[in-house]
Amino acid sequence: MAKKKSKQSNSNTIALNKKARHNYNLTDKFEAGMSLQGWEIKSIRDGKVNISDCYVHIKDREAYLVGAEIMPLNMASTHVVCDPTRPRKLLLNRRELDRLVGAVEREGYSLIATAMYWKQCWVKLEFYLGKGKKTHDKRADEKNREWAIDKGRIMKNKNLEK
Repeated sequence: MAKKKSKQSNSNTIALNKKARHNYNLTDKFEAGMSLQGWEIKSIRDGKVNISDCYVHIKDREAYLVGAEIMPLNMASTHVVCDPTRPRKLLLNRRELDRLVGAVEREGYSLIATAMYWKQCWVKLEFYLGKGKKTHDKRADEKNREWAIDKGRIMKNKNLEK
């Protein structure tokens, strides 16, 4: 009897923060590893992660992911006290940390987490330096996006008429 292969998605993405691009002007991209516990890895593999309201905080020259929720599995965490929203340490080079500290303290940037994904067997976090958008900036972006869609429709109809 032949074994059936389980269907796995080709995407390495674990969780996305879709509202980040809408609420912030994102400039510089960074990638960091995460210091996780065993029950957290099991929960991440099961897809029980939410990074929609999380951010990166720098304290004592170390970066931490604050506000990310990793819900514990009942089977994997019976003997461990689990805190789903604990701050998780990010693994960055000293040069990257110094650059982030300068941007946050001097220039008023925020550090916004946008994606969590697998890179080989490690969990990585993608975050950006960004500044918050005002309401009128959000409206202008939406107006430009709608105009691009309408322009594409107009050009498509002109090409069909020929």
